[in-house]
Amino acid sequence: MIDGNTQVIAHLGWPTHAFKAPLIYNPYFESVGVNAVVVPMGCKSGPFAQVLRAVFALENVRGALITMPHKVSVVELLDEVTPTVKVAGSCNAVKRLPDGRLAGDMFDGEGFVRGLARKGFAVRGASALVVGSGGVGSAIAASLAAAGVGALALFDVRPEVAEALAQRLRAEYPALAVRTGSRDPAGHGLVVNATPLGMNEGDPLPVDVERIDPTAFVGEVVMKTELTPFLTAARARGCPVQVGTDMLFEMIPAYLEFFGLPTATPEQLRAVARLAY
Repeated sequence: MIDGNTQVIAHLGWPTHAFKAPLIYNPYFESVGVNAVVVPMGCKSGPFAQVLRAVFALENVRGALITMPHKVSVVELLDEVTPTVKVAGSCNAVKRLPDGRLAGDMFDGEGFVRGLARKGFAVRGASALVVGSGGVGSAIAASLAAAGVGALALFDVRPEVAEALAQRLRAEYPALAVRTGSRDPAGHGLVVNATPLGMNEGDPLPVDVERIDPTAFVGEVVMKTELTPFLTAARARGCPVQVGTDMLFEMIPAYLEFFGLPTATPEQLRAVARLAY
């Protein structure tokens, strides 16, 4: 039930038909009696800056979820951002501070790292390889750095993109050992596929699985199927794994905390969500 006390979270992006967040947040809000609603708001790039300002002029707007194609362009419209946003170069959550300024954070990587912690993997001091330095790869690298990873190897088929990410990481985390140029997983305790490889049948694997240490933890961002060919191959080597949808359900509690709303466990969210993979 929407009434005069309902708090609105705008979901800004385009196109809206692929939005999944309303199918997770809104059933959760209903299940626990939180008077809030996530509303898809289709906005193309041209009017986005104007729309963002207008949305936050509304008194009952609690915040905004930012999705494609605005995750990068929103950063320059904000008054305050976290180190994670600076490293990732993108933002997917915005709220209004008490003084009226707009603050942003990025939770794609936070969801991935929370999932690792829940499964018992210790990020602090570990050596990690992240394959893919685009939006999600940059966010995961940023959150791994914030969580205290010991060494970080980055690879992208566009070497300049990986090196740019490495430079941003070094600027925010000067003590972190960062290198680029190799996708060899040997010697890493954590191996992450942050590329689209696995979305289409016949895609090559992102790394040589035979080179992964059987004790290494392997993570995936592709959500087309729960166990992608990459994760299937990693499990066959004995590696513990994290599926793509875990990142999605782990990041939502972080969003809820950011917006000052009652938080939830991933299990609570999965139990009421109205979407399927």
